[in-house]
Amino acid sequence: MSNLVEQYGPREAMEYDVVIVGGGPAGLAAAIKIKQLNADTSVVVLEKGGELGAHILSGAVMDPKAITELIPNWKELGAPLNTEVTEDRVLFLTESKAYKTPNFMLPKCFENHGNYVISLGNVVRWLGQQAEALGVEIFPGFTGAEILYNDDGSVKGVATGNMGVKRDGEPGPDFQLGMELHGKYTLFAEGARGHLGKQLMAKYDLNKGKDPQSYGIGIKELWEIDPSKHKPGLVIHTTGWPLDSKTYGGSFLYHMENNQVMVGYVVGLDYENPYLSPYEEFQRYKTHPEIRTFFEGAKRISYGARAITAGGLQSLPKLVFPGGALIGCDAGFLNMSRIKGSHAAIKSGMLAAEAVVAALGAGRAADELAAYPTAFEQSWLHEELHVARNVKPWLKKGLYLGSLMTGIDQIVFRGKAPWTLHHSTPDHAALRPAAEFAPITYPKPDGKLTFDRLSSVFISNTNHAEDQPIHLTLKDNSVPVNVNLAKYAGPESRYCPAGVYEFVKTDEGQDRLQINAQNCVHCKTCDIKDPTQNIVWVTPEGGGGPNYPNM
Repeated sequence: MSNLVEQYGPREAMEYDVVIVGGGPAGLAAAIKIKQLNADTSVVVLEKGGELGAHILSGAVMDPKAITELIPNWKELGAPLNTEVTEDRVLFLTESKAYKTPNFMLPKCFENHGNYVISLGNVVRWLGQQAEALGVEIFPGFTGAEILYNDDGSVKGVATGNMGVKRDGEPGPDFQLGMELHGKYTLFAEGARGHLGKQLMAKYDLNKGKDPQSYGIGIKELWEIDPSKHKPGLVIHTTGWPLDSKTYGGSFLYHMENNQVMVGYVVGLDYENPYLSPYEEFQRYKTHPEIRTFFEGAKRISYGARAITAGGLQSLPKLVFPGGALIGCDAGFLNMSRIKGSHAAIKSGMLAAEAVVAALGAGRAADELAAYPTAFEQSWLHEELHVARNVKPWLKKGLYLGSLMTGIDQIVFRGKAPWTLHHSTPDHAALRPAAEFAPITYPKPDGKLTFDRLSSVFISNTNHAEDQPIHLTLKDNSVPVNVNLAKYAGPESRYCPAGVYEFVKTDEGQDRLQINAQNCVHCKTCDIKDPTQNIVWVTPEGGGGPNYPNM
């Protein structure tokens, strides 16, 4: 990028009070709150998707607590929270049976009374309308591609990606130089494993003294089912089969309005077996007798995948640095025990917004927003995450011991145990050599209930400009074959849920890694799980990637 800037620059620069990178629930909540507190504050939101909500993927059951704080009259304003939860079922699956956990044995974190089954993409689109009505400028289709710094090392803002760059890095006939957005403060709300957030954590050592972040991959489909089988507000979660007892994971199946069902599977990215394929485990899960009955005579509408943060309170980085802050899943606020993050994202955005407005009101700029982490520590969100802090560490102990100890932690101690568990191993380091495992044979898809990756990617509406530079970059081109394939049997061909990575033979019979970047759904799993951390995800041209409807 710098060479093109030197050749075609300088870039156009636009000045704002606040720049927000990411148009998800955290970024939009921050923008709305800033405008509510001071309508004269200039705010811009960058969204890499072609429209707001295009890249938003979540389960999703939403706790309305935070959105009610942000916009108390959301019902009157038509927020798309239409289906209140009517029933919770938590099932333990064996290969052929399902055992329902009695409600009285469920920890409070599994109770969804008063919550809503939603499309988070639709909620985000609605939040965008509220933000624009308040005067927030929103630029969809523009990536936050580069962090800009002041001379004193503080964050100055971001630059958007260049448009019309060819595969070889040279400008094409429709080339456009990116623009610079300068802010007195910049908030980063890119979602889990944000590529700019990762750079900020490294530059300012924000993870010092913290546990490594832990992630899961969530894979989801949207179906339209037989009305006779549809139960609006039914929420089903499962553990057990098809995963083995040592591997963390589980499913969700949510009945929303219009005879539609969201179904998905989450696999913890701290799994050990390089032969495991989260995508194939999800397809296999749908064949369980208790689950497949919902999908007889049904039609699959959409597909998507996204990494989620699951480390909790122990893995939260320092939230602020000179000139800005991390909010939402860019920091890692998701409550894994509740399988919910949207309310946490909204609340974190609001807390950061309050700190920004106070700082601007005092005439400050580009310093640390210390009031934001202080307010977080005094908030209900901190209390909620503190109660949940030991759940993921216990579940790392395996399904049976983990479930028992989670029950004791959440029911007996009510999350107030006088200890905090920690973990020290990042997810990529958990993968073990292929020689220690037998390959897993997965059933072939039937095209009715189970599907291959490419047909799934097709209905995610994923697209990237044909000739743009590949945004899945390798630090060392020799590592995929010499290390990943030789030692781990090429796990990138299995952990990617979109068929981006495949090992093929050259004309000389040599193995090589082929990267089908066109398929990428921006889930970030490769950036997280690559055992050598050789793959680095960078932003493609703005507007590229999936376009999720109603997800």
